[in-house]
Amino acid sequence: MMHIAIVGCGQLSRMLALAGLPLGFTFSFIAAPREDTRCVTGLGTTATWQPGQPVGHLYQALGQPDCVTVEKEQVDAGLLTQLQHYCPVLPNPEAVATCGHRWRERQLLVRLGIPCAAHRYDTPASQCVASLSLPLVAKSCRDGYDGKNQWRLDTPEDVASFDRQQLYRDCIIEQRIPFERELSQVSVRSRTGRICHYPLTDNHHENGILVQSVAPAVDVPATIASQAQDMISRIMEALDYVGVMAMECFLVSGELLVNELAPRVHNSGHWTQSGSATSQFENHVRAIAGLELGGTDMHGVCGMLNLIGTQRPPVDLLSASTTLHWYGKTVRPARKLGHVNFRARSHPELVQEIGRFQQSCTRVQPA
Repeated sequence: MMHIAIVGCGQLSRMLALAGLPLGFTFSFIAAPREDTRCVTGLGTTATWQPGQPVGHLYQALGQPDCVTVEKEQVDAGLLTQLQHYCPVLPNPEAVATCGHRWRERQLLVRLGIPCAAHRYDTPASQCVASLSLPLVAKSCRDGYDGKNQWRLDTPEDVASFDRQQLYRDCIIEQRIPFERELSQVSVRSRTGRICHYPLTDNHHENGILVQSVAPAVDVPATIASQAQDMISRIMEALDYVGVMAMECFLVSGELLVNELAPRVHNSGHWTQSGSATSQFENHVRAIAGLELGGTDMHGVCGMLNLIGTQRPPVDLLSASTTLHWYGKTVRPARKLGHVNFRARSHPELVQEIGRFQQSCTRVQPA
């Protein structure tokens, strides 16, 4: 029986464990100081990592796992490297560190010849305007997710204020892209190097937070889907990557630009729990455990709706083709508290069902 430790105690760790338990695996979780662990309560032992703590003690407290993985990229790379002395860490620490820092991520894309937005690193915005031109977007290289630690620079006044506060330190500043659609490619690579792809997914964000996903992406040429698979395959092979990876892209004038890489299971792949032969969560566990990958073929047209800052919806809203995943977190505005997966026979039917459910959700108002 394999024992897997996961860095992090959020909903992704929860869903990884729930996918792995039926395979006979056991789990433990590495918590940061003061991290909320309610999502993984009852699924395995939780050990808190204190910087400076002997890693051997942590490894013992975790139950001597056979493998360590991550639910997020913002982790202590040094911890992952030290854990490698005790067991495999998959994806490898270098891959996690590269995808966890936007500038290193951009360097990888440029080296591989994979298109991304024109950008500068650690440079005052006023020095970027001439070569990139307004409008710009600035993004912290670390801890930037769900729209956090990002700044829109539309005017010279925005640029001056941004530079005055020296917010450009360890940031990338990019040309803002007038994209037509936001798409994501979720794929998985095994220990032997086999790669399987889920269908390209269409995503809709509000205020930088993913609201809903639909798969397969509608009216996307086969050449674009093939391009996405080729790009993520090259990235995974360059990093000697094992596990699930997500690649978020902009579609611009019939071409893909990579916006972000996630070295983990991803929000835009949640639909695979009910819409694919094998979910992204089970396939990640299979990959890091050295098992054969499961099929990624779809069951009809699928979608996912995030429940952001909402009360838990009544179960009588669920139909035979919808499933609710509630995370058990404390309810507060703008927080991802759960999601609903949908299956339908057609795209219009799917959109109608998602809209019906979304209208019935009650949002929590800020205090």
